[in-house]
Amino acid sequence: MNVQTEKFTLTGAAGAIEALRDQPSLDGGLPAPRGVAVITHPHPLFGGTMDNKVVQTLARAFVQCGWTTVRFNFRGVGASAGTHDAGRGELDDLLAVVRQVAPEGPLALAGFSFGAFVASHALATLWHEGRIAKAVLVGTAASRFEVAPVPPEAHERTLVVHGEQDDTVPLSAVMDWARPQILPVTVVPGGGHFFHGQLPLLKGLVVRHLQSAA
Repeated sequence: MNVQTEKFTLTGAAGAIEALRDQPSLDGGLPAPRGVAVITHPHPLFGGTMDNKVVQTLARAFVQCGWTTVRFNFRGVGASAGTHDAGRGELDDLLAVVRQVAPEGPLALAGFSFGAFVASHALATLWHEGRIAKAVLVGTAASRFEVAPVPPEAHERTLVVHGEQDDTVPLSAVMDWARPQILPVTVVPGGGHFFHGQLPLLKGLVVRHLQSAA
């Protein structure tokens, strides 16, 4: 993402996990990092990696708002060991990353598409620890996977964004998931699954969410 991006390796149940870390610039008088944000990528079997443009956009938004940001490749992607596991092993990967890069202190979770599905289950798993300050779910793959409900107490801390014209995950599927929870969904007019031409808008929505008091 920039010259300060740090490549490093973590350890998961399937072996090595390839990861990238970006630190916020504290030159502008910002205090110490607000916490650690862990970001997950889209479906590994359809070309999803930690270098996906939406994932990079999420990382830039978190860094701009003072978060140390970690993104990683799920098992079987890039230099990460193992093979695709339809979300089960990928959740284990995400939890392993969190334990190693953010064992304590404020935590944020974010994900795109398949990654949002995995992040939803991590949010449900980790919420009781009382450390999750923010969550961002983009293009949530609700038509393809069983996305976990967002804990009611986490609603104000969670941003759900979806493109109006997403032809990979229909907006209607996300609304069907969100409706029983009365969980708000921010809809980007005309937006597709990958938000082509609208990544600056997506970043702005995430920054606004991260800067909110909730």
